Amino acid sequence: MKLHHLPLSGHSHRARLILSIVGATPELIELAPGGNREPSFLALNRFGQVPVLEDDGLVIADSNAILVYVAKKYGRTDLLPEDAAGAAAVQKWLSVAANEIANGPCTARLVTVFKLPFDAEQAIAKAHKVLALIDDALAGRQWIASDHLTIADLALYSYIARAPEGNVDISSYGNIASWLPRVESVPGFVPLAKTAAGLSATA
Repeated sequence: MKLHHLPLSGHSHRARLILSIVGATPELIELAPGGNREPSFLALNRFGQVPVLEDDGLVIADSNAILVYVAKKYGRTDLLPEDAAGAAAVQKWLSVAANEIANGPCTARLVTVFKLPFDAEQAIAKAHKVLALIDDALAGRQWIASDHLTIADLALYSYIARAPEGNVDISSYGNIASWLPRVESVPGFVPLAKTAAGLSATA
């Protein structure tokens, strides 16, 4: 098993998280800057996006697809429920991770950490909109989609935890503040590398 990744990528971190939580030990292949545009990588993922997981001749691109694949491969029905209602609850938040999280805190962080030319003000506004919704959804519960950790929590975690690097202040979201260390206490948790960017910049 091989995982092609970038250490600062929240999408890559989702894949690393679930692999570590289930006890898998893939070969980690760190892409060089611009490596996602090399022909050898594009042969794995035509979209040129990380992460990509190779497993016994099978290539899985897209971080959320990797979450589903690993949960299924290792029979972790706690991480991805088999029942219709449980699976739907998880899928809802995977969609939020792919849309509102990607266009909000992820994009805001792309501006500060990777210097990409997105509209920072717009991304920060979108970030606060989705964070408020997630904070409300966490009211009175430990986890976002069930009474235990699921891949929905893993899909949301990385970019929320590092949102301050994109100048998104998360200090007013009390339920999120309680949820973040809960995820970090899960056996097998691995942190996403930190940067001194945005609100996390050192003096």
